[in-house]
Amino acid sequence: MPSWQPTFLIRLSIALHLSALMLIAVEPGQWRWALGIIIANHIVLTLAGLWPRCNWLGSNWTQLPAAAIARNEVAMTIDDGPDPLVTPQVLDILERHAVHATFFCIGDKAERYPELCREIVRRGHALENHSQHHRHSFAFLGYSGFMRELQAAQDTLALITGQRPVFFRAPAGLRNPLLDPVLHRLGLQLASWSIRGFDTRIGDAERVKSRLLRGLRPGAILLLHDGNAARTAAGIPVILEVLPAVLAAAAAAKLNFVTLRQASGDCKSRGTT
Repeated sequence: MPSWQPTFLIRLSIALHLSALMLIAVEPGQWRWALGIIIANHIVLTLAGLWPRCNWLGSNWTQLPAAAIARNEVAMTIDDGPDPLVTPQVLDILERHAVHATFFCIGDKAERYPELCREIVRRGHALENHSQHHRHSFAFLGYSGFMRELQAAQDTLALITGQRPVFFRAPAGLRNPLLDPVLHRLGLQLASWSIRGFDTRIGDAERVKSRLLRGLRPGAILLLHDGNAARTAAGIPVILEVLPAVLAAAAAAKLNFVTLRQASGDCKSRGTT
């Protein structure tokens, strides 16, 4: 495997830190300028980590590769499962529309519902890594913390399904510069999305559907949730109200749904799109 290569921003950050240290060593009275440089750099790094679709910290799929776009392909990705009540209904909807999706599953939930994970794979969908515990503090982990979370999920999901994930999606899409070398070491490709419906917070199915349909175009990576799904006024998980309409709209637009693995040729090499 080729060695990890930092992005331009990471290389620039290293250079700025070294320059600040040299400035302090040569001109100790200029420590305020040196500190200001470091603080400004860390603000930029923090903002990049809080921007889920940013690729300044490393390779990050925000749309499908060019070849998939040329084939009018799109991807439906579904996060935070498996959920024993919602996921089976999502699988039935996908089967009725003859669509394969990518499920980003949480390791500890997979351990509770292993048969559901196997059913996802049995029906031809891809099951990928969404961390072991989906911690709210995920973006604040260090290298070792990232390695533990991702490796645990890799082992959990591979043991259950017999397939090792090749894609990773960070909880809420948030991360820091130490994630990319971990992804490289584990052979995982970071994937975010082109458009999301905010269906964990918005209970209005029409609003969620409208957001997704606005971004429905060749190469789009769509995001919905079977786990932690918001409920409509009638108590129905939003994804169950929205998914059939989005799938039908894609079919009418002659768009073809594929998994991220299918779009990437099983992600044999990490790259940026």
